[in-house]
Amino acid sequence: MNALHRDLKHLVPLVEGLGAAQAAADPHRQRLHIQPPVGWLNDPNGLCKVGDTYHVFYQYGPFDPTSGVKHWGHVTSTDLLHWQRQPVALYPDEPFDCHGAYSGSALYEDGVLWLFYTGNVKLPGDYDHITAGRENNLCLATSRDCITIDTKECLLHTAEYPAGLSCHVRDPKVWLQDGTYYMVLGARTLEDRGEVLVFASEDKRQWRHINTITTPEPFGYMWECPDLFELDGQWFLLVSPQGIPCQNVYGCGYFPLYGDFRGACTLGEYRPLDGGFDYYAPQSFTDGDRRLQFGWMGMPDAPYVNPTLAYGWQNCLTFPRQLRREGDILLQSPAIELKALRGAPAALAADVKMEVSPCFELAAAPEGSFSLAVAETLTFSYDEASRTALLRFTDPAAGAGRDQRTLTLDAPCRSVQVLGDASSLEIFLNEGAAVFTTRYYPQPGPVSLRLEGASGTVWPLSL
Repeated sequence: MNALHRDLKHLVPLVEGLGAAQAAADPHRQRLHIQPPVGWLNDPNGLCKVGDTYHVFYQYGPFDPTSGVKHWGHVTSTDLLHWQRQPVALYPDEPFDCHGAYSGSALYEDGVLWLFYTGNVKLPGDYDHITAGRENNLCLATSRDCITIDTKECLLHTAEYPAGLSCHVRDPKVWLQDGTYYMVLGARTLEDRGEVLVFASEDKRQWRHINTITTPEPFGYMWECPDLFELDGQWFLLVSPQGIPCQNVYGCGYFPLYGDFRGACTLGEYRPLDGGFDYYAPQSFTDGDRRLQFGWMGMPDAPYVNPTLAYGWQNCLTFPRQLRREGDILLQSPAIELKALRGAPAALAADVKMEVSPCFELAAAPEGSFSLAVAETLTFSYDEASRTALLRFTDPAAGAGRDQRTLTLDAPCRSVQVLGDASSLEIFLNEGAAVFTTRYYPQPGPVSLRLEGASGTVWPLSL
């Protein structure tokens, strides 16, 4: 333990304790979602299941609710519903990660949890930190009890990455396949082109570059947080591309991948994962027979804000989602565990306003155009003729700078599922073929629902 680690290990709990009461007083504090105790949260990291316990790590800035130097926060659960906060897992306390323990992934083998992450270092001097002056090192931390870090080391320095890259190479995703370990890293070239680097290893420490995956024509200048996996016989590459035309500041979506990611392969049509305001940097893992995913319910550099900032905290993760495949399309739906939170169902008749708990689930099976008004702050509508879904804030204060988002569906909308929490909505259409995720800030207390053009069922949700 070095001196910086010792100081941070003392300071972080102190800051958390001092800010706990203020954060708890926020009426928009989430009840069903992973959120930071204080400060800032962004990308989900290190997702895994060890025995009966789920582990979720996340980017954590305990000292600054507007971001700050990144640590790894850590929560655990045995049911994906009740989360127990654990001590901070990774501190930026080594020369190879002193300006942030950035995003990464987890692998559990032989009684050891291996955490791969990016160590961010900004060198002093007059640099742009894009083409020069930054290290994004591949780092490894290990833990035998999955709580306390035993070792940390740097596996690859920035200078050891392939030629032609900028200083932006990060976010390792590691997995074992056919006796070989593979890793993908998001990258930005010196020509401002986004791509994914593929590495292989026999021992998880010595890594060699074996392939680069990109599109025939440039598609954004940086591909963040890659996630490459096979689902029911089809490979998918998920990335958060920066610099593409989209409604949000940055995109987040996936390509079906054809061929072998280790050699000759091509990417199919890019599809967005979410049409809402607040969704970025998702990561997935398997817990047996299913693939689960968490995303950051936020957006980098967004022009809108979160009023929770006044209470000393900001952002959360999505509710865990199960991924399914329908051809080359990924379907997202809330993990089945959500049903355990349901109270007694209530019928929501068309054109009738109902007051419900801020935490609720709504299900409907529309047969044409419809609209849903929530808390008299926003409307979600669907037009059958154009197959267009629209999320629009009617109360600027509740949107905190958010206005509207649209998405054209591939097929007529025949199913709607809405998961509401104190300050978020996750809307799933057509069994999750299209999704809208947003933060929102209604008045404290029960929220109103009014469904026009369809009827539905509503369940109050409670832990």
